[in-house]
Amino acid sequence: MKADSRIYVAGHTGLAGSAIERTLRAQGHAHIITRTIAELDLTNAHATAHFFQREKPEIVFLAAARVGGILANDTSPAEFIHHNLAIQHNVIHEAWRAGVQRLLFLSSSCIYPRDCAQPIREDYLLTGPLEATNRPFAVAKIAGIEMCWAYNRQYGTRYFCAMSTNLYGLNDTYDLEGGHVLPAMMRRFHEAKLRGDTRVVMWGTGSPLREFLDSDDLADACLHLMNLPPDQEAALMNGATPPLINVGSGRELTIRELAHLVRSTVGADHIDIEWDSSKPDGTPRKLLDLSRINATGWRPRMSLEDGLRRAYADYLAR
Repeated sequence: MKADSRIYVAGHTGLAGSAIERTLRAQGHAHIITRTIAELDLTNAHATAHFFQREKPEIVFLAAARVGGILANDTSPAEFIHHNLAIQHNVIHEAWRAGVQRLLFLSSSCIYPRDCAQPIREDYLLTGPLEATNRPFAVAKIAGIEMCWAYNRQYGTRYFCAMSTNLYGLNDTYDLEGGHVLPAMMRRFHEAKLRGDTRVVMWGTGSPLREFLDSDDLADACLHLMNLPPDQEAALMNGATPPLINVGSGRELTIRELAHLVRSTVGADHIDIEWDSSKPDGTPRKLLDLSRINATGWRPRMSLEDGLRRAYADYLAR
């Protein structure tokens, strides 16, 4: 990417998108195009087409999506599949129509089969059944990967897909009902501490293993991928396989271990944790194989402990 490239960050108010915009500005990119959902509804095909024809971005980071935890996915499956399919279809197609040659589509590790071998390699995609609790979201994201691959093969675009593990970080959504596990857990412990509670109830058994990545590390990986030397980029987008690459931290821990770590970060070690096993656990394990991105020279920088302290300070500030 050139310093003066016109770069559109779709979803810049969200966790991943805000980190991408922040990192772009820190690296000296001045021509960054953004729109809030009030200014541009990406599920609206006409509005999206008008935006692309008017703004003519050269590079697109597609981080806009409807996201949430197990409860949100379970209670609003139609919205998750409809909104994400619409956003992806409109942005990818209109980017191509506007002459955008380079696009990075952000997806999630939930695209992989529920019970596939660990760590999860990119070629495990579509080799088994998905996790039922987030299947509509996963199917939508798989469609986005397929769409990028199809446009690359037919139109010669260079649309790439980054599969992120579980994210957390600055500008997260600390929604107790619809949020992801880590930010929801942080808020739950914080509010319990303020109320003087002696226990907190968590969903599931606490046994599933999860990998977590700071959003600024994800943003760094995304910019790294968009600045690869031509030979490395060509190897990753060879046309014979989907143009996707895993992005993670390489460290996993149980949800139970995470709860203890978050509790300590919040300063609530006196609070007991009770596990409600009547609630779903989700996928048992989701550790990503990072061989492909590590081979390009990228490694994460933020430890989980440091990242949690930074995220909690951001939560308190907001």
